[in-house]
Amino acid sequence: MELFLLSNGKVADDAPLLGYAHPQLHAMIAQRGITSAVLVPYAIIRGDHAQRAQDLSASLGIEVRTVHEFASPVAAIEHAELILVSGGNTWFLNQMLHEHGLIVAIQRAVRERGVPYVGWSAGCNVATPSIRTTNDMPVRSSVVLPALGLFPVQINPHYLDAHVSGHMGETRDERLAEFCAVNPHESVIALREASFLHVSENRLRYYSARGEDFKVFRHGEPIAAYHDVLAIQSLVPFSCQPA
Repeated sequence: MELFLLSNGKVADDAPLLGYAHPQLHAMIAQRGITSAVLVPYAIIRGDHAQRAQDLSASLGIEVRTVHEFASPVAAIEHAELILVSGGNTWFLNQMLHEHGLIVAIQRAVRERGVPYVGWSAGCNVATPSIRTTNDMPVRSSVVLPALGLFPVQINPHYLDAHVSGHMGETRDERLAEFCAVNPHESVIALREASFLHVSENRLRYYSARGEDFKVFRHGEPIAAYHDVLAIQSLVPFSCQPA
């Protein structure tokens, strides 16, 4: 199983999409001889799905087609060499995955056929057991929480621990601590911008383009920051390796 779970898609407006993960993504594409990818763009509510596919094609150097270009979304995944799941609204994305029968289709593609999965932001969220640690609003009245479960630990992408002057609401740390209090047997990995987790051949690595840490939230324990995934070996079934 090969997973790229990215906190975000870009580090700047003029940067190429997924640019900060280019070394690892291009190496994977070359090693596997991948020539095309299928984009699952449901999280993009106000943007142009076709344009997102074009941007990814230019960034990755392969042909990228959206699921809409196939006879059915399931058929798209069944023919995919590489699965790309875009950021956007996590709630809407997860609902569409369920409604279009893509949960099982993606699980089988990744786990049984070894198709690589690249998800950023919302696409990262849905790769975990559920979307309960997303930052997004539930924009539809029909709410579905269980997700793909490809990665066994909840992730909070776009993590930010800055304190905004004048903001009187709960901080991200407080919200994630609340999640762990309500779900004391679960942990949350918080990924800062321009960072990602990479699972390949049962090995887990962490990368940060800015050299920053990731945080781990556990009930009854201090919030901990790490640069090395060896610190979370007990949380995952993968062999944790330094980047």
